[in-house]
Amino acid sequence: MNILVVGAGGREHAIVRQLLKSKKTDKIFCTPGNGGISCDAQCFDVAATDIAGVVSLTQQLKPDMVFVAMDDPLVAGMVDELNKAGFRAFGPDKKAAAIEGSKVFSKNLMKKYGIPTAGYEVFSDPDAALSYIRSQNSYPAVIKADGLALGKGVIIAEDEQMAEAAIKTIMLDKAFGDSGNNVVVEEFLTGPEVSVLAFCDGKTVKPMVSSMDHKRALDGDKGLNTGGMGTVSPNPFYSDEMAARCMDEIFLPTVRAMAAEGRPFKGCLYFGLMLTKKGPRVIEYNCRFGDPEAQVVLPRLKTDFVDILNAVIDEKLDEIDIEWYDDSCVCVIAASGGYPSAYRKGVEITGLDEKGQLDGATIFHAGTKLTDGKFYTNGGRVLGVTTLGRDLEDALDKAYALIEKISFDGMQYRHDIGRKKIIY
Repeated sequence: MNILVVGAGGREHAIVRQLLKSKKTDKIFCTPGNGGISCDAQCFDVAATDIAGVVSLTQQLKPDMVFVAMDDPLVAGMVDELNKAGFRAFGPDKKAAAIEGSKVFSKNLMKKYGIPTAGYEVFSDPDAALSYIRSQNSYPAVIKADGLALGKGVIIAEDEQMAEAAIKTIMLDKAFGDSGNNVVVEEFLTGPEVSVLAFCDGKTVKPMVSSMDHKRALDGDKGLNTGGMGTVSPNPFYSDEMAARCMDEIFLPTVRAMAAEGRPFKGCLYFGLMLTKKGPRVIEYNCRFGDPEAQVVLPRLKTDFVDILNAVIDEKLDEIDIEWYDDSCVCVIAASGGYPSAYRKGVEITGLDEKGQLDGATIFHAGTKLTDGKFYTNGGRVLGVTTLGRDLEDALDKAYALIEKISFDGMQYRHDIGRKKIIY
């Protein structure tokens, strides 16, 4: 099969690399891709959000499958347009992608179908939102922009002053554009966080191995929220008993709820969970592979990736057994100085070979470009240094030894990825 991947980050690089392992794969195309992806796939200069452009490119390339990996084009309906043009596409259609595209929709879905989540209220008026927060007088308060916001649309307000600033940023200053027209104000939950990705074909759901993301920019879960500074798999807090409970209380009910709403979900459904003292709760849904969760989940996949994708598209997921390697996997993100605020681009990266790799690790490129044989930074999150090990400690030791061999001016990374197991 010839396969086109739509996207440009570390997640897309992980998808490309997993597709290359398949015996069913011939050529891999990617648009727009990045410096590292260009060493593994033929890249094109069409933006991932340019639906008409991607459809036109697909008509030129005539791939056997298009893998739409990013949230924005999924929510905007790229899969619908590809299907209309006669192409097989992996990813949910526009109606199903609303599970991520609108937090108001997803919270109301959970309330309607009894899926456990944090208590919440929805507001379209900033004064009403602030009045509610003040009346609750319960901090921290969680304030979420309704729509997509590059993983940064959630603000945890520690006091009334921060809550006022959050409402102003989201609803008045429109820091996230129209995504901030409505906000969800949630109760603050505590407990270990778990990310579980799941293959879904509209009827059947098959969870992947668990992972744990680290969202804060700095060690000790300090600093601003980011798109993710590192991940480990499996999640040390996610037991077999908890997995069974999540299947019964969350995974199956969600897939059934979406089908009942006339929005059958086909693709990868991401469950962001909090393991509270009262049981598992849904923090968020995503309509695609997480980034950087994909970078630690996919390397553990034993079953042919293309076989699974075809089973999802053809609604035959119940006919396939999905197997996983027992190894632990770690991904530590090397980010640009200043991320997630202002940062420089175009800084030369040293320590990688001519294909952007490093012996002993898989380097997933997130924000890089390749010019005249040299790699340069081209984003906030730059590289994901990913290693497998017999256990979490072994994988962590390898990742941290190898990340020191990579260098670029201003490079920053967290030194405590996966260490929560030890802390707790």
